[in-house]
Amino acid sequence: MTASPSALIAIDWGTSNLRASLLDAGGETIETRAAPGGVMAVKDGQFAEALLSLCGDWIEKRAGALIASGMVGSRQGWKEAAYLNCPAGVEEAAAQLTRVDVLPGVPLHIVPGLTCRNADGQDDVMRGEETQMWGADLAPNSICMLPGTHAKWAWIGDTAQVTRFSTYMTGELYGLLTKHGILGRLMTFGQSAPEAFEAGVRLGLEQSDNATHVIFAARTAGLMGRVAPEGLPDYLSGILMGIEIASATRAERPRTVVLLGDDELCDRYAKALALAGIASTRAPDGATTRGQWRVAQQAGLLGHAP
Repeated sequence: MTASPSALIAIDWGTSNLRASLLDAGGETIETRAAPGGVMAVKDGQFAEALLSLCGDWIEKRAGALIASGMVGSRQGWKEAAYLNCPAGVEEAAAQLTRVDVLPGVPLHIVPGLTCRNADGQDDVMRGEETQMWGADLAPNSICMLPGTHAKWAWIGDTAQVTRFSTYMTGELYGLLTKHGILGRLMTFGQSAPEAFEAGVRLGLEQSDNATHVIFAARTAGLMGRVAPEGLPDYLSGILMGIEIASATRAERPRTVVLLGDDELCDRYAKALALAGIASTRAPDGATTRGQWRVAQQAGLLGHAP
């Protein structure tokens, strides 16, 4: 463990998981702890108790200022934080932190989310992903894609601000269709089927305008014996990813997309993007805590433990 004094407790608090990192004044991680205690698992608003059970010793020793990002700032979280209108970056976020008290006189600063209105006139929102991107060292005028339950495609401006973004419920749709719909009845799970995945991606890319029709192919392909039961999960996954990529890149076909998130999901998206003729690179690890440290630095929190 480094001998550098701690300066920040950075908390990544999402829907299903809670992670706390103790950082030094240079943003390097001293120690990290995690628990399956996402905001949806917190009962009766006992957010302070949940956080103290994970890293109460850090907090009680005044190990550093506290900053958090993610769904902890949602309407279902500890306290609803603001949504910043795009374009927005670290400077704008640092100016609108939301404060709650963990203990008397010990504040937690919650990073705001982002909102934008897309060309279709619909509003979009994110919480947590913005902090990841601010820590990912994204190049100006790049496109960042964050896989997940609700996949995000974000466009970065020439000053590293998030200028706009779009959300795709690809992961959630996959879960709903396989677990609660008729498509899952013919599927055998647990095996990798690269050829079925590629076939699904190509179908989704080619027929994205007929999304609800081609998704049903994940059933008919099994009924007609064109895709084996163990290949159907990957076939459906590919269809959904292909539809997403085609939609996200319809107005502007990028040469390269930066992938930021879970390794396995990023690998799958890299393969799907390649089939669409789009190259991809990976953002460096540790983007969330690095983004939190940068917001805290901009807000003047470093070196000012409660």
